[in-house]
Amino acid sequence: MDKTLALIKPDAVAKGHIGEIITAWERAGFKILAAKMIQFTRTQAEEFYRVHRDKPFFEKLLNFMIAGPCMALVLAGENVIQKNRELMGNTNPALAEEGTLRKRFGTDNTANAVHGSDSPENARWEIHYLFTAFEILDYQHYLTDVFEKIDYQDH
Repeated sequence: MDKTLALIKPDAVAKGHIGEIITAWERAGFKILAAKMIQFTRTQAEEFYRVHRDKPFFEKLLNFMIAGPCMALVLAGENVIQKNRELMGNTNPALAEEGTLRKRFGTDNTANAVHGSDSPENARWEIHYLFTAFEILDYQHYLTDVFEKIDYQDH
């Protein structure tokens, strides 16, 4: 099962869209292996978005990402990185397809509601930057334990 890091950005958190976005991910068949609220410091945001360091929008992105809390999640599923990127839509909400998360909840290229890893390498780095191994559920092990412990018989 593939993994990706997903962020619900400060704009979507502030507007109360956490539940709707998580519901969309679950309806897409993604499994949530970890989730927590985070507040980036400037240093953390600089490191997390280091690939954009030389781009003209870097400063605006940093200021936006430290302006409020984010919800960070580890999502899992077959081909989850690509499928999540399709579900998120174009970085620019105005160009995103109808029904995508950015079209539904974003307002511009920065306040576009969600972030998702763009490659397996970046997913591994981003996940380990924001989560410890202890915080990430072993989903197959969890399912086995739950089904063994729950009594499904009628009472």
